[in-house]
Amino acid sequence: GNHTQPKFILLGITETPWAQAPLFGLFLLIYIVTLAGNIGLMVLVRVAPSLHTPMYFFLTHFSLVDVCYSTVISPKMLTDLLFGNKTISWAGCVTQFHLFALFVTAECHLLAAMAYDRHVAICHPLSYVLVVSPRACWQLVAWSYLVASLSALLYTSCTFGGSFCGPHHIDHFFCDSSPVLRLVCSDTRGSEVAIFALATANGLGTSVVILLSYSRILHAVLGMRSAPSRARAFRTCASHLASVSVFYGSLFFMYLQPASRHGSWDKVASVFYTVVSPMLNPFIYSLRNKGGEGSAGEVQE
Repeated sequence: GNHTQPKFILLGITETPWAQAPLFGLFLLIYIVTLAGNIGLMVLVRVAPSLHTPMYFFLTHFSLVDVCYSTVISPKMLTDLLFGNKTISWAGCVTQFHLFALFVTAECHLLAAMAYDRHVAICHPLSYVLVVSPRACWQLVAWSYLVASLSALLYTSCTFGGSFCGPHHIDHFFCDSSPVLRLVCSDTRGSEVAIFALATANGLGTSVVILLSYSRILHAVLGMRSAPSRARAFRTCASHLASVSVFYGSLFFMYLQPASRHGSWDKVASVFYTVVSPMLNPFIYSLRNKGGEGSAGEVQE
């Protein structure tokens, strides 16, 4: 086997020459909006006392994770589109994949924590302050980062543990497990099964928490006698459900299938949750949540 550390070439979203400049412009704009929206939301939560609530505490970490994993992907993709220098060192590829896996896994667990927060707020309003205490919030966030860190180590060792043989062309715009595993000379079935099992545990585990939380929320909301209360409860959950749909939809499409079945649609799904989803989240939350709008006005005054 070839045990030297190879350089990889990222083939990118498309190799069509005329498409590089328009794609660069589009993704640069999306990246700037992502940074502005998420950092703006974090600053707003920090300075507006009315937003010092568990929901916005989780949202701050959610925005932080969005900024981080968008920054792991977008700058490299933008320089590749602009300069056409698509090489990435072995260490660079490992680092990019490891950080990406860490932040995406953290996002899954944060979405589950946010669903639990909404469930307690709507189904058990009287005990909400006791159950979702500042200590409980920190524990849920710490758990998200801990599980994400351990998962990322396992994903990375499974993806980069084999021997690579040339040509080292990664058919993707960043170092992701499926396209990297295609370049491994040795048998990758064990690694594929381990990655699939881990992705299933993280993805399905957190989505079960979300589904259970929302089934109970729905039951509680349908039992409410007052129409304004029902509308308010649905509005609080709408933004979270929108984020969950975009994120999990593209994630399941990507990872809950064997590597041999991955195709060019993967790039479309990847663009959604690595580039588009982090840009949409701050707008989904602040525009659909009257608390966020009110606080923005409060700060401007």
